[in-house]
Amino acid sequence: MNEDDLNQKFPESFDAEIDTPAIEAATLALLRAVGERPEREGLKNTPKRVARMYPELLAGYRVDPEKLINGAIFHVSYDEMVIVRDIEFYSLCEHHLLPFIGRVHVAYLPNGKVIGLSKIPRVVDMFARRLQVQERLTRQIADFISDLLQPHGVAVVVEALHLCTMMRGVRKHDARMTTSAMQGGFRTNSATRQEFLDNISRGAGQLKI
Repeated sequence: MNEDDLNQKFPESFDAEIDTPAIEAATLALLRAVGERPEREGLKNTPKRVARMYPELLAGYRVDPEKLINGAIFHVSYDEMVIVRDIEFYSLCEHHLLPFIGRVHVAYLPNGKVIGLSKIPRVVDMFARRLQVQERLTRQIADFISDLLQPHGVAVVVEALHLCTMMRGVRKHDARMTTSAMQGGFRTNSATRQEFLDNISRGAGQLKI
């Protein structure tokens, strides 16, 4: 798949801009619904702040994949594993609109092409800055890199702490969720898969918020 095809398979989800006045009005209504006084000093500008916040938190919907890559694909003879680990991200759980925060580890086996180093974190951000579930986020990152580079294999592991688990429900502060997507050589070759897993576990620290 070339860059011109990206917008067909990974189109921008929304054409219209975020309706910030509607977010402001909804935030005002929410404050009143929970029994607060929106006119008090600490809250009187909160609806405006929230309305300004969401375009940033949900910016991934409006990223143009072709512009994101911007031609940073290079033809090389290198065929060993490429790993970018510990990519920090934040996202919003679509079930409760609470954040989940963590890190992503990405690897691929080049098939004549590599992508510029800075682009992989940008790909992560494009999919993370949306209303998400971790399982779908993991798969989208893997599919995007696979379709873009057509490598011999792609591996993605996502580790995250979910505030919807920490703050409500079971209230387990240290519970983390790990998801993975293995394609090509990472799925069919256990030694390749283990090499990747060993690399990302080496020196890994505990996730913190």
